[in-house]
This record gives sequence, structure tokens and C-alpha cells, in this order.
Amino acid sequence: MTLQGDPGAQRTEDSEVVPLPEDRLRRPRIPRATDGRVIPLARGAEPVWKSPGPTMPLLRAQRDELREHIVDGRLDGVRRQHSLGKHTARERLDLLLDPDSFTEVELYRRHQASGLGLAENRPYTDGVIAGSGTIDGRRVFVYAQDFTVFGGSLGEAHAAKIHKVMDLAIATGSPLIGLNDSGGARIQEGVMALNGYGGIFRRQVEASGVIPQISVVLGPCAGGAAYSPALADFVFMVRDTARMYLTGPDVVETVTGERVSHDELGGADVHGASSGVATVVHDDEESCLADVRYLVSLLPSNYLEPAPREPSQDAAKDRRPRFAELVPVEPNKPYDMRDVFSELADDGEFFELHERWARNVLCALARVDGRVVGLVGNQPVVFAGVLDGPASQKAARFVRFCDAFSIPLVTLVDVPGFLPGVEQEHSGIIRHGAQLLHAYCEATVPRVQVILRKAYGGAYIVMDSRSIGTDLSLAWPTNQIAVMGAEGAVNVLFRKDLAAASDPDALRARLVAEYTEEFMNPQYSAERGLVDDIIDPADTRSAVARALDMLQDKRKAAPRRKHGNHPI
Repeated sequence: MTLQGDPGAQRTEDSEVVPLPEDRLRRPRIPRATDGRVIPLARGAEPVWKSPGPTMPLLRAQRDELREHIVDGRLDGVRRQHSLGKHTARERLDLLLDPDSFTEVELYRRHQASGLGLAENRPYTDGVIAGSGTIDGRRVFVYAQDFTVFGGSLGEAHAAKIHKVMDLAIATGSPLIGLNDSGGARIQEGVMALNGYGGIFRRQVEASGVIPQISVVLGPCAGGAAYSPALADFVFMVRDTARMYLTGPDVVETVTGERVSHDELGGADVHGASSGVATVVHDDEESCLADVRYLVSLLPSNYLEPAPREPSQDAAKDRRPRFAELVPVEPNKPYDMRDVFSELADDGEFFELHERWARNVLCALARVDGRVVGLVGNQPVVFAGVLDGPASQKAARFVRFCDAFSIPLVTLVDVPGFLPGVEQEHSGIIRHGAQLLHAYCEATVPRVQVILRKAYGGAYIVMDSRSIGTDLSLAWPTNQIAVMGAEGAVNVLFRKDLAAASDPDALRARLVAEYTEEFMNPQYSAERGLVDDIIDPADTRSAVARALDMLQDKRKAAPRRKHGNHPI
């Protein structure tokens, strides 16, 4: 008879199957020698009896407990972060992203280094939280450095997590946002930390012009780490807590003898007003991250997609008489170009970039009739709106960004020329002006120029004139397009006559009036085809909206070449 069923059964002599006693089923038989010694099992043999293994409820509970421990972080580190007036990395992500939209990657990542005591200190996440979420329902990828873990310092594992989200952002065509709060390279990991930074920089360059890159500095960002924000399209900083520099105050004092504080060397206001590295500066993290969300709402996800468009406001029929009130007829009387931007933009809203740096030119993103546009304008209340080196660089970088992401450009011109002077010439104003010229010349997006008043000399040319490729040039009746202002032209052309005149002031006044009438009248450039239309200032918003509608299907292929040599 074949035994079936109960594995603990045995067969008796009369073929009747009976179960083994219960105690024999539960206790393994231990082999013994005849003298009572235990005979050891062969190496690798399976034990006959073992304790119960882990259960699914137990494994799930252990997993939940570990995740909760990782997410909560070290209590002392969280308290210290709050005492510095800073949010934790996860709190920042909550402020930035839509609720419950964040998907984290590599939560359990830990470094594999062993030197200088690292083997005994291997926290999860390795000091950076990485993943993806949404802003107003649109996908973004993000990493947030965690200062409570190794001071947010970057090591091999830390960098690998950032590399991963960067690769995913490029692959999916999604904006990338980095929240920086780091002491720099992790010294204990040596050259591997530097290698990690190199991987970040290479990917940022690969992503340039492909996806928008936003860097938010919410704490220290020192040494090589500072190059990451510099490579981004937009840099946000928070006063009092954010600082960014290549060499800290101690090194500066050792090398140069200069004593300087962290904020004086690389604080938010320094980079917002002096260096131009910071695009936007805020007083607190909440308003900063809210502004990042607003900026994302104005940007396309990648270079192949259009920027999000809102419903039309019927701007093509919108007359704004206030335009004529904002801009004085007198060419030398100042006004704030921001008021013109506000009157032109939907709901009077625009997002200004580099508000406190190179203030003689304005750059902003706005919507006109629901369509996102880039606004560039001279600022008459600062240096009369002249172009200098920083203003040219500021506008050139903005023009190139808009062109890379197919955002139409509207240029509002009221410029008396380039700033003269020995310092300007020695600091490279020719090279900087050429940057703006190059940026406009290679731009293939729809381009509309509006000349409000003055447009003199080379500055007129580089402010997106017809000669360098603007699609449509509009001008107000107050326009004055010339090589230079009438008074300057008279002083050059009639220098000898004025010197010999019995009443030079009277002669100068008459010659200025004659020059203005002949060469600077509103129709002069329009008659020669350099201006498409002379519009009523009240029709500026409607004229721009109609122009953008007319140009929305513009397609212009770039020349076949590897790339141009931008005059950096």
C-alpha cells in the first residue's frame, strides 16, 4: 500500500496506516552515537525543525516603521534647521508641489564609503530627497538637499540620486527644480564628490534649452556647488539664509587680507543687485517657493511644447488711453517702463527677472491675450534707459531663453544709445553689446518691436530693429529714430559755425529744430520701410495682440551648422 496524505504516517505490518505520535512530529530526532554523543549534521544540511519565519504583516509593519523613521528625520537636526529660520527639505517640497503629488525615488539610498568614520554613519537618503511631483497639475522633477544629514554635503550616492532625477527630467521633457542647501563637497569622499558635481554640471549643459531649469538657494551653496545655480535658467535666493560663493570668508581673508561676512560676500542681495547671479530674491521661503510655482505656470515643459495658454481676453479690440498718459512727449522726461509693461500685459501682471540688477533694462514674462510673451524694454528712470555692459548681458540671456523655448518677444524701445565712458569701454561694452546683437539676430521666434520715443545709434539697431530681423516694427507718433539726438548731431555737424556765431545758443536752437524736422520726424523711418506702422499709443495692446496672432505660425529654420560662436 502506497502512503498518501499525512507525511508523518507510518505503515504497520497489517498494512494499516496510523499517524505518528504528536510529540514525534514536533521534535526532531537528533542522531546520537552508541556512547550517547550527538552526531553533528553534515555541513549545509537542512534542519528538520525551525522556528516560524517572518509573516507578511510583520514585514509590512517593519517597512512602515523604517519609512516613518526616515521621513521624520533626526529630531535634533530638524530643531536646528527650524532654529535657523529654515524649513526642512520635506517641508519645502510640501510648499512647492501640489498636495500628495510627490513620488520619491531611492529613499533607502546610503553611501558606501568607509573612510574617516563614514562606515559607522550611513543615514538613509544620504542627504538629498529626490523625485517627481506636479505644480498646478503639470509634471516636474525635483531634488531637495537635506542640511540635517551631513550638512547636505554631496557625496557619490548623493550625486547619483540627483543624476537620476536629471536624467528622468530630460527623458520625459519635464522642468527640473533644485532646492540647494548644502555645505559643499563631502570631504571624506574625496574625488568621488568632485566627480559627482561634474556629472551634475554635464547634465545641466545637456538639458540647457531642452527643459527649463530652476535653482533655488535656501542655505549655503559654496565652492563648486555654486556652478549648478549659475548653469540654471533661473536662480531664486532667500535673504539672510541663502549664500553662494566659490571661496568663503576665511579663505578670502587668508589670501587677500579682506575681512568680509558671509552675507557681504555672497548673500542674496549681493547676487541680486551686484553680480546678477540671482534672478529673484525673496524675504522668506514661503513667498520664494510660491513664486517658483508662478514661474512654472508661465513656462513650457520643454522646447517642443508651447507655454501654457490661458483664454483670450479679446485684446485685439482693447484700447488703452492710459498709454498716452504714461509716456511724456518730451524725449528727455523720465517715466517708469514698468507701467507700460503693466498696461500691456493681461490683468496688469508680469514676472520681472533681475529686478535689482542692470536696472536700466527690464526683462519680464507676461501674457498678452492669454499667450506667454517675453517683454524687453529700456528703463528711462535709470540712466535714462541707456544700454551698458550689464544691461546688454541681462537682455541677451533673456532673449536666448525665450528663443530656446519658443516664447515670442516684444521689445519696447526708448533708448538714447550706449553709455559712454572710459570705464565702459575698458570693461568690454563692445563685447557685451555684441552679445545682445547676436541673441536677437539668431532668434527665430515671433518678434515685435514697439518704438515709444528715442531710438538712437547702435542701441536702436540692437534693440531688435528691422535691420536685424524683427518681424514687425511699430512706432508711436513720438518716435525719434536717428544716429544720435538732434542736439548732439548739431554740435558735431555745425561745430565751427557755432563757435563763430555771435549768438551760438540761438543758432543751435534753430539748427536743432531744422534737424529734428527733417531727419527725426515720426514718418521718416516709416517712409523708408523701417517701421511697419505708426500707431496710436492707445492701440498698443491691441496692435501687439494682432501682431502675435499674425505671427503665431512663424517657422524659421536655424542655419545648418554645429552652433554659432556667441560673443561671451
